[in-house]
Amino acid sequence: MQDGFALWANPSSPHAAGRKARSLLEDARERVKAALGWQGEVIFTSSASEAAALALGHAQAGARLVASVEHDCVLQAALAAERLPVRSDGALDLEVLTEAVQRERPLVAVQQVNSETGNRQDLAAIGGIVHQAGGLLLADCAQGAGRFALPSCDMAIISAHKFGGPIGVGALLVKDYAVLAPSGGQERGYRRGTENLPGVMGMAAALEACGDLYVDPQVLEPLDALAGECRRIGGTWLSDRLSDPTPYIRAIAMPKMSATAQVMRFDMAGIAVSQGSACSSGTMKTSRVLEAMQVEPDIAANTIRVSVGWNTTRAEVERFCEVWLDLAGA
Repeated sequence: MQDGFALWANPSSPHAAGRKARSLLEDARERVKAALGWQGEVIFTSSASEAAALALGHAQAGARLVASVEHDCVLQAALAAERLPVRSDGALDLEVLTEAVQRERPLVAVQQVNSETGNRQDLAAIGGIVHQAGGLLLADCAQGAGRFALPSCDMAIISAHKFGGPIGVGALLVKDYAVLAPSGGQERGYRRGTENLPGVMGMAAALEACGDLYVDPQVLEPLDALAGECRRIGGTWLSDRLSDPTPYIRAIAMPKMSATAQVMRFDMAGIAVSQGSACSSGTMKTSRVLEAMQVEPDIAANTIRVSVGWNTTRAEVERFCEVWLDLAGA
């Protein structure tokens, strides 16, 4: 990012400084593609939310179909979309999907990894159903990029800060520009606004630094012991009921204490956790994701989300476990 700030100029300008900035921008674009193994195009955006709005608002497709557990930015970008149900284990109902895609060139939006529960969708099976019907698949990979390989899809959403990059930059990955209608003057005519060169360069560097392991398994070990204690005292370790749980996002229900109270108590102990998605947790409402999964209301009301990041230490995870057990009276 420091290099980007030092050499910044508008990449769309024709003068020498602008051409230099354009060269750096295109270099970062190729680095992002290489780091992700993406064979298509990359449109840089200000966030995953903007990428979702771009994809759902300008895709050359028919009906919009979105999973009921999608991130708020996806649901808000397609208010009239049909919502596809999930099973109690968080997996998309493939029978319903198979029937729903039987229409002219539908666009189906599905999260790779759910931001509240950590459940991973079977995007290989979902993509097969969507593509067999002649539709397009939009994969929200904000929680998965840098950790898991990108799925086979027509478009994918990524956000730099989710894998250690800067805030305020993301991208819409597009298999072929033909799936999108042009909507602006920058990014080859598919996005409006001057590109954030320092942010883009930071995003490329962060992706390259991810390596094979996003989180060291030893950092996560204390959570395994906590899971046993949670079950023993009557709490709910939501990963137990998920179709494909991921290790770095956990949803945990503490008996006899609301999620709202837990968030405040953990905050007082210097630990940041969330109730539902971070983008909507300020409302302190029961998670609609858990409602869509038919989680019992009393369990949903007591469920917090715990996310372990690339820079989280084992000592911090151990401290969380200690405070959780203390609050639960275990």
